[in-house]
Amino acid sequence: MAIYSDKIVTFAGDNMSVYESFRDYFNHYKSQNYGSKVTFDTSKDLVQKEEAINKALFSEIERVSQVSNIGNLPMASFAMNPNVIWATFAVIGAMIDMVLPETIIEDTGLYTEVRVGDWGDSFSFDVQPRDLFLVSKHGRGRRKVESTKQFRGQVNVIPEAREITVQVSLYRVLCGKESLAEFAIKAIRSIETQMAYDCYVAFNTAMNNLPTTPSNTALKVTGAFDQGTLVDLATKVSAWNGGMKPIVVGTKAALAKVLPANANYRYDIQSDYVKVGYIQTISGYDTLELPQVADWENPFATLLDDDKLYIIAPQSKPVKLCIEGNTLSNTTNHFDNANLQSDTTMIKSWGTAIATSSVAALYVLQ
Repeated sequence: MAIYSDKIVTFAGDNMSVYESFRDYFNHYKSQNYGSKVTFDTSKDLVQKEEAINKALFSEIERVSQVSNIGNLPMASFAMNPNVIWATFAVIGAMIDMVLPETIIEDTGLYTEVRVGDWGDSFSFDVQPRDLFLVSKHGRGRRKVESTKQFRGQVNVIPEAREITVQVSLYRVLCGKESLAEFAIKAIRSIETQMAYDCYVAFNTAMNNLPTTPSNTALKVTGAFDQGTLVDLATKVSAWNGGMKPIVVGTKAALAKVLPANANYRYDIQSDYVKVGYIQTISGYDTLELPQVADWENPFATLLDDDKLYIIAPQSKPVKLCIEGNTLSNTTNHFDNANLQSDTTMIKSWGTAIATSSVAALYVLQ
């Protein structure tokens, strides 16, 4: 089910099918190019969908700009029309807002809760205390025992604006020489990647700060993989989360190190370990893979740690991602620049924070 705000529905009006079609095209694109496990219409191939989406986008630009018959006059004339320029990136912004929350859940949904709000909305999370009330022995002649009272905590998330500035040949876009749909996809992937980066950094920082001593109460353990140690951490997480059954998550490389303590195990070509690269259940606890992502600040490096196993309660998502408002855009005139290109700046506002009273554990493998 799609996750989008009422603002998109209002903006689209009776043309919501255009945005739903773009969502389907985007899912098809991610499935074909990145192996994402998403659903999409299989009756058409990706090239056919891209052609159809580009036509639909230009039709939507006509509607939003209230400039009709764009194709009946030279494109260069319409490219100088400020209404057309505004409408082009207003439509792209709506496309971004349409699919972004859904795709970020796919990337970080194991540990991230996503909220979408309007400009100026406050994002506050109540953190319930996990402690129970004190039970005391009671004397026959006493009216009451030691009083206990619990207080909720509260975490506020303040979104911050991020910008993408790209140089666009709007002439080529409006003439059909550059794909408007592909431009929208790259903008979505750029924002999505940075959001996923922020969520993982918040999550990993919190996990790295878990207590390491004393050994019998530690929630962060470092060492070679040992099945008994994993079970010990998982039972702590379960016990302190009211009996919730935890899961073990990590990258494929990290999960590949999760093996039974008995050295006599065997696996054939039909086993989970061969087919998916790791055991999907160990000691009764399910394992789930975190998809590795590129670390764009370090060429050819990956972001997620391949030596960490996170033991978390799946019902509780410690990271909160709050997306504020719609995507804003600003495009300069071609003749403002010597090379007759236009600079387009796209602005998106979001914030991340840790807000939970649940317990998690971290196993750092060596």
